[in-house]
Amino acid sequence: MRATFVLGRIVGVRVGVHWSVLLIFGIIAFGLSQGRLPETYPGRGWAVYWAAGLCTAVIFFASLLAHELAHAVVARRNGVEVDDIVLWLLGGAARLRSEASSPGRELRIAGVGPLVSLLLGGLFALATWLLDLASVSGVVVEMAAWLAGINVLLAVFNALPAAPLDGGRLLRAFLWWRTGDRLRATAGATAAGRVFGWLLVVLGLVAFMRTGTFGGLWLALIGWFLITAATAEGRQAQLRGVLAGVPVRDAMTPGPLTVPAATTVADFLTGARYRYRHLAFPVTEDGATLGLLTTDNARKVPQAEANAVTVRDVMVPLSQTTVVEPDSPLADLLPRMEPGAEHRVLVMDHGRLAGIVSLSDVSRTVTWLMDNAGRRGGP
Repeated sequence: MRATFVLGRIVGVRVGVHWSVLLIFGIIAFGLSQGRLPETYPGRGWAVYWAAGLCTAVIFFASLLAHELAHAVVARRNGVEVDDIVLWLLGGAARLRSEASSPGRELRIAGVGPLVSLLLGGLFALATWLLDLASVSGVVVEMAAWLAGINVLLAVFNALPAAPLDGGRLLRAFLWWRTGDRLRATAGATAAGRVFGWLLVVLGLVAFMRTGTFGGLWLALIGWFLITAATAEGRQAQLRGVLAGVPVRDAMTPGPLTVPAATTVADFLTGARYRYRHLAFPVTEDGATLGLLTTDNARKVPQAEANAVTVRDVMVPLSQTTVVEPDSPLADLLPRMEPGAEHRVLVMDHGRLAGIVSLSDVSRTVTWLMDNAGRRGGP
């Protein structure tokens, strides 16, 4: 899940928002301003209800962000780097560069999220009580009460022992501790996630057929998301098991063809050495790697300007490109790789370009490893 736009950095972690957040933001604001608030405290103007609904939705997403930031901070303290945090339709996700190195660290990283949500629920519950004692407007009291309930619900839901929820990671930590096998523990947690997801789908569809309300479909949607995410997590765990101990240098394309930064887009597109070869090329200048140029980005330049625009002007800067060392574990690179030429990974050895890695390179490596494993295990 990639962010549609980036909000900035908080405690050193890049925070982004996916466009689907607008949908759930609108649902929350509309549901409160046109449903719960006027039903509980009628007689106020429509502007009051809408202002309260919008404000509550903003605070709710701030609570989600606090939940994910807690994961990120604790992950860093336990030796796991964090790429970014993305808020989207069904909550938020902190993308970790690697996995925890022990069950204890996994437990701490996974458990802090629900604890933060539970703490926020308690604080909002306390605020509700104090605001009511102070005879503050009932609409404000109801806002705090809703935030208290939703944060407690978020904590409880996330603590359920099913991947990819935090509770699924807690289950994996427990199974890992009991069996000593991380891959087997992941398989158990993802299986629980799929079972729980199908249960939510069935319950949601039954509720929708019996009541005809949107809530049933929403429950089924959450269940389908859990099934999809748990399945993807299980597959990634299998890949990590296959790639265990394999360095990036074994999958990379060594000595990739590069493009001088001063090359015009026209020369790049018509140059025989770049034609029909690859979809992305490292951009260099005086032996230093500056970024990554994709053929698609070059073709977006209007033909009339292609002789004046250089590849430096249309490349993806090195700061926005994933860079790893040749001896880095290939398995740890998997969560950071995405489809698309602009997501190629540059391999740097002491500041010098050593190679480039794409998802197809990883796929070929996995196929080769599995074929060799099959031959060794055969008769």
